[in-house]
Amino acid sequence: MRTSRVAKETSKYFDSGPATTVLPRRSTRSSLARFAHTDGSAAAATKGNGNVDNADADLAFGSDIEDAVKTTVTRKRKRTTSLAQSSPRGPATRTTRAEVKTEVETGIKTEHDSDAGENLDAKLTPKPRGRVRKPARKTTDATTGETKVEPPSDWEEVYRLVKEMRLTGPAANAAVDTMGCERLARPDASARDRRFQTLVALMLSSQTKDTVNAEAMARLHNELPPHKPGAPPGLNLENMLAVDPALLNELIGKVGFHNNKTKYLKQTASILQSDFASDIPPTVAGLCSLPGVGPKMAHLCMSAANGWGRVEGVGVDVHVHRITNLWGWHATRTPEETRRVLEAWLPRDRWREINWLLVGFGQTVCLPVGRRCGDCELGLRGLCRAAERGKVAEGRRRRAALERREVKVEVDVDGEGDGKVKEEEKEEQEVEVGVEEEKVVGEVVTDEPVPEPLGGTEVKGENGTGG
Repeated sequence: MRTSRVAKETSKYFDSGPATTVLPRRSTRSSLARFAHTDGSAAAATKGNGNVDNADADLAFGSDIEDAVKTTVTRKRKRTTSLAQSSPRGPATRTTRAEVKTEVETGIKTEHDSDAGENLDAKLTPKPRGRVRKPARKTTDATTGETKVEPPSDWEEVYRLVKEMRLTGPAANAAVDTMGCERLARPDASARDRRFQTLVALMLSSQTKDTVNAEAMARLHNELPPHKPGAPPGLNLENMLAVDPALLNELIGKVGFHNNKTKYLKQTASILQSDFASDIPPTVAGLCSLPGVGPKMAHLCMSAANGWGRVEGVGVDVHVHRITNLWGWHATRTPEETRRVLEAWLPRDRWREINWLLVGFGQTVCLPVGRRCGDCELGLRGLCRAAERGKVAEGRRRRAALERREVKVEVDVDGEGDGKVKEEEKEEQEVEVGVEEEKVVGEVVTDEPVPEPLGGTEVKGENGTGG
């Protein structure tokens, strides 16, 4: 009887020897041979005689095919890279790709000359690092164990340059100089009313520009009705207590969060009448107990000339917090944390001045959006780590062009010097026109003189905030 091929293959599994359950496969012999689960000698023998029966015998039923595949890991040979150096007598050495990559990574450009080794040593010499600026940090004396806070490096130079820009430079005539909170009190009012007006101005200034705040204060001075017939109108405690909340909300409607500030003003007026003898609290803690008054407002109100005139802390608003972090003086998350860090190392005679200094600087030069780094002395001198390089480079080019106004030209015998002078003067005029066109619009320019510092370092009436 003729036996089929399937029957022959089936008989092989039963006649192969011990009773071992194997996985039947529907594959060719050549494909089974490369999956044989045997040692090297068995595999070699199998490959030599072409028998795959013993090769498949070690593969048990249910095992994964990946278990039967032996993966060999081959390690790549490490290539030793060296810079190609040309010999003056022999032919030039052929440079491999790895050598070119090494040259690019290390920044070395091989010169094809006889002194290649000397040039290599010169190029591998590390460049000297620039000056390292350190933020405010705590240090402990090893002998006494006393801990103190060291100020940031270069802080005095930064402070001096910013003050020069505020007095006579691009940061002069800021909005805070004429519309700061301390300047919004009426000079003809009583001392008690001026303190109350300063407190109201500070409460309205939160999240509000100085120009908008000044407009709202003007409406309160002119349109707040008297609390009784015959009493003077305007902003004072009695009129604030008697005014209707709807009318008050309308008068201050342009400031930020005017609905909440209307409630805060009415509640504060009632607390001042009942708990503080119709005057503002004389302490920072008392001021912070009022609704809508925080540490910044309390310290500014305490140090203001129309307040209590006592400096008990640094008034830190968003400008002071933002700019000091940009300079790298510290890494703080909130204005209150910035205040504590500044008070730890900043000299006390500058606690009042720094608010006026940085608020005006933030309103004119170091803006929250669109900083004028090309007009800032700190950026031009490399003292600000956050300065935008493109703007600084453009500012340096403009300054260099303006400094070339006086050009010495040698007039030759043929008289060509006059024409040369006129041509250079024309170029200087074009540069000046270009600089005027690039000036940022929006600075508050007034005819009033810039306030002079009080006592050498403090500035009178410049503690108003810009929000």
